[in-house]
Amino acid sequence: MKQVYIPFYHKLRIIAILGFFLFPVFLAAQDRKSGLRQEKKQIEADIKYTNQLLSKTRENRRSSMDGLVILQQRIRQRERLINTIKAELILLDNEIIETGDSIFGLTVELKKLKEEYAQMIYYANRNRSSYNRLVFVFSARDFNQAYRRIKYFQQYGAYRRTQAELITSTQDKLSIKELELEQQKAEKQSLLAQEHDEKQQLENEKGDVDHTIQDLGQKEKELKAALRAKQKAVAELEKAIEKIIAEEIKLAEERARARAGTTTSSGFALTPEEKQLSENFTSNKGKLPWPTERGIVSSTFGEHQHPVLPRVKIKNNGIDILTGEGEYARAVFNGEVTRVISVPNFNNVVIVRHGEFLTVYSNLDEVMVSKGQKITTKQRIGRIYTDHNENRTKLHFEIWKAKDLMNPSSWLAGKR
Repeated sequence: MKQVYIPFYHKLRIIAILGFFLFPVFLAAQDRKSGLRQEKKQIEADIKYTNQLLSKTRENRRSSMDGLVILQQRIRQRERLINTIKAELILLDNEIIETGDSIFGLTVELKKLKEEYAQMIYYANRNRSSYNRLVFVFSARDFNQAYRRIKYFQQYGAYRRTQAELITSTQDKLSIKELELEQQKAEKQSLLAQEHDEKQQLENEKGDVDHTIQDLGQKEKELKAALRAKQKAVAELEKAIEKIIAEEIKLAEERARARAGTTTSSGFALTPEEKQLSENFTSNKGKLPWPTERGIVSSTFGEHQHPVLPRVKIKNNGIDILTGEGEYARAVFNGEVTRVISVPNFNNVVIVRHGEFLTVYSNLDEVMVSKGQKITTKQRIGRIYTDHNENRTKLHFEIWKAKDLMNPSSWLAGKR
């Protein structure tokens, strides 16, 4: 099969056209890589914070439900970190392949350039005599042909210089790509070592969880007693909130009548301002800031299996967030403080109204707001209570839409 010769400047045009279409793909890959690195950095920071909580919890030198929850959270974080590293490795493998292809292409091109240049030197040496050039020029049929032959010699010399520059440029590009490949291989080895270490850590942490569950399993009576006390406190809190909601609905009806308000399907009569606030709260579903600056969810919304006790179900009207000592609860949205109450085992409780929605912040040690006060998003509501016997700082958070409980996880943003 006859080989088709493609002039080098045509090859450059082809490469430029391909680059035009492939450049967005390259940018997407770089964005993905940058995103993975950022995600890995965030997970590593989360693991560090979780370790701090675990270290504080273990100061009481006995296994606890909170310690178990933190261990399980750290395992989930570690698994996410390993998956992120794996995704980084896949991207890096693709980069190594692409760099290898570039090196191969540049090597082939360099060889062709050198061969073409060698041919030019060979022919130039054969015809290097200035006498031959003069004969060639003066043997022209007319002046125009002589001029074209002179221009040919000039262009030929320029082409030789361009070819030499291309060889040098291609050699430089090849050296850069070879160095890039070495760096990518070194980065891959580093990631593989990190993946191996994280997997080892994960196995150790799973062993810690199994050990903690065994220890807690031997404290069944103590766990059941604590669970009964908590269920009683939850019932009292729920009863108090329902009473407050009934009072709020009644007061809302009076305000709405005075200001030509409307009644929502949930039963709340709202003034035009309250209706707008309620709509704004709804439009921010999934985007509300966390009620704490930092922390981990130790108990999720709804009914689920007890992590240690068999055949025991636990119910949560909101979510529990473990955080550090001295941390504050903060408002998740603009609103008005409708009540500040005290409930056994939940200490101080602040309820904030946002139109037909209410957010509940329980287990506060110090309250920083008062009934009737207008507050803004992320404003501090109070310092969270720390149980020094358990070395535990935990906020209980709920969201109500009139008389209906909402799952706070569906309303809060994924990132704090």
